[in-house]
Amino acid sequence: MYAFLRRLTPDLPSVSWREHARVTLGALIGLLVTGLVCRLAVGTGSAWPILVAPMGASAVLLFAVPASPLAQPWSILGGNLVSALFGVTAARLVPDPVLAAPLAGSLAILAMLLLRCLHPPSGAVALTAVLGGPAVAALGYGFALWPILANSILLLATAFLFNNLTGRAYPHRPLRPAPSHGTKDPPAPERIGVSREDIDAALAEADQILDIDPADLEALLHGAELHSLARRARQTLAGEIMSRDVVCIAPDASLREALDRLRRHHIKALPVTDAASRIVGILTQTDLLDKVAWDEGGPRTGALHRVRSRWGGGQAAPTRVRDIMTTPVRTIGPAEPIAAVVPILSGLGIHHLPVADEDGRLIGIVSQSDLVVALLADAARRQPA
Repeated sequence: MYAFLRRLTPDLPSVSWREHARVTLGALIGLLVTGLVCRLAVGTGSAWPILVAPMGASAVLLFAVPASPLAQPWSILGGNLVSALFGVTAARLVPDPVLAAPLAGSLAILAMLLLRCLHPPSGAVALTAVLGGPAVAALGYGFALWPILANSILLLATAFLFNNLTGRAYPHRPLRPAPSHGTKDPPAPERIGVSREDIDAALAEADQILDIDPADLEALLHGAELHSLARRARQTLAGEIMSRDVVCIAPDASLREALDRLRRHHIKALPVTDAASRIVGILTQTDLLDKVAWDEGGPRTGALHRVRSRWGGGQAAPTRVRDIMTTPVRTIGPAEPIAAVVPILSGLGIHHLPVADEDGRLIGIVSQSDLVVALLADAARRQPA
């Protein structure tokens, strides 16, 4: 009996009392603002509806689960508007409300699925258009604009402001994996476990609607894999995990070119190499932020770096990579054990280690993401079946 009752209870993740308070306050503010503004618009003596019941269900989604695909702006606006139109149409064509209401609700769901604006409270909007009484019937198709669209816009605007002010990004931005660097090496998280194609195939096989963004699901699965693999990691070598197709730059390149290259490839460091591919320095985002000031005319000398440069007899107005790059550079060899790489990264407070051959030529680079993801993936592959 207990097992049966347990199946009836949703397995929701627990949240803090602070989150409980945030959701409750958000719903209170959202519904209160919507009701007060609509009452001011039509006056207290008007027979027009001011606040319809389905907005209470919309508030649950907008404030409690703003990351849900069912709570996004197009879902609430498109879903409520379409459902209102179907409800009014069903009420006009089918005299018996007991028949008109199911017809309105089912056709509204179909329309929302086709238009990709599924919003559960919108089913109640369709029924309200049929069962709302004389005041709603008198509005006709105007019911879709007032109060449905007006309520939806006001509640949505309040949710946008409240969620973003209280630390919940809205509209929701999926927890996407690291962007591609534009090289032959895939982003580190994609080198292990499931891919987006695997997830899409599994969802197609399940053939049901899940209340989670596929990109969020992908990011959560990668995170779970890392936590799982971290328990089984073993020692490996830098040459096994390094990125080989390294984006680098010449010392004579301009700072503008360096900045463009960092942005284009979504990376944070550029090994600086000479004509023979020997490593002569490294340029990081920190170098560009701390040593250079930028304006509409391009790079100019940062005040702190200008003082340091003049004190040391260097160039006062750096314009080239060689002027601000970090040198000498700490490098490792491809046979360096990862056990020795971790202390270097943490001890020096750096995020990238160039990998060089015996002649000092660049052959790869190890980043923190390479170190974590690739090492753990390698450890999992080597575990006995």
